[in-house]
Amino acid sequence: MRRVFLAVTGTVAGLVALLAFRSHVPSAAPQATSGGAGSSAGAGTGQTGTVGQPAVNSSVPAGERGIDGNVANTVYGPVQVQVLVKNSKIVNVHILEQPSSTIHDLQIGQFAFPQLIKETISTQSGRIDAVSGASYTSAGYIKSLQSAIDNGA
Repeated sequence: MRRVFLAVTGTVAGLVALLAFRSHVPSAAPQATSGGAGSSAGAGTGQTGTVGQPAVNSSVPAGERGIDGNVANTVYGPVQVQVLVKNSKIVNVHILEQPSSTIHDLQIGQFAFPQLIKETISTQSGRIDAVSGASYTSAGYIKSLQSAIDNGA
């Protein structure tokens, strides 16, 4: 009889814990729009800039051209990249939009985007591996990157 009581109590406690569990659901925060040429917003706010650096002027260095990829919507927020091309070669990638609903989203971006950019430059294509622990963000990056390449990179 005691074992039955313990089994029922354990089952009920497990069900309560399971039903109380909340997965990460991003809030529906409004996305900031990109500022003009003089924008000074930082990365991670949905505005132009490379992760971990201040926003860059929308002008592209001489001899290079910037090609914006399409916005890739992920479960954590939008991802959009700009590929900088010089002499038909990818020389850099800027993150135009990234998930930024929580501090965790920003931390993932700071960890994943530099790795993704480095691999993009070394492979010169959109055929790159996702970063472990940032699967959705990596998939959004790759999708936006491929659209930029398809658009003329």
